[in-house]
Amino acid sequence: MVKLNVIYTRTGDDGTTGLVRGPRRVKHDIRIEAYGTVEEANALIGQARLHTGSMPKIDMLLSRIQNDLFDVGSDLATPGEDDPAAEHPSLRVRPVQTLFLEKQIDHYNADLLPLKSFILPGGTPLAASLHMARTVTRRAERITVELAAAEPDTNSEAVRYLNRLSDLLFVLSRVANGNGERDVLWVPGNFGDVKK
Repeated sequence: MVKLNVIYTRTGDDGTTGLVRGPRRVKHDIRIEAYGTVEEANALIGQARLHTGSMPKIDMLLSRIQNDLFDVGSDLATPGEDDPAAEHPSLRVRPVQTLFLEKQIDHYNADLLPLKSFILPGGTPLAASLHMARTVTRRAERITVELAAAEPDTNSEAVRYLNRLSDLLFVLSRVANGNGERDVLWVPGNFGDVKK
């Protein structure tokens, strides 16, 4: 007899979901919002990778980030502190992961044209996709900050990681735009040119 993978359990039909530990929570709980938004950012990075064809190093970097975002999600799905007697510690985002992002920012930022204006999301398909992932990462960061205010045992490294990731995605969007040559620059409102 072939065993099928079970996709649905019906346990969430009452509007609750399970975490790594602790009681079930309603699906609109701030903790669920936090790791759910991290998952959205991860999906958008996966979508951006469809456009990395001629940039294999960027693709490899985004792949690593996708794996790290699963760590972030696992961290946020695990409330409370570990029992010292626990056989395996909980998966937590570590400073070395944030430091890796900082090194990537420094590396890729070195060759970018200087910023002379704010940048609009756009340019190449990869750049536009990275901007979308960046904005959702910023939202994940905001929600995680809100979670940390409500539940102070939230790992503060998760907030730092998301903050740095959004910075890196901005830098990578400029790399995808020819190191800034194809950036779409913001032009402050000038309605004198608008014809009636």
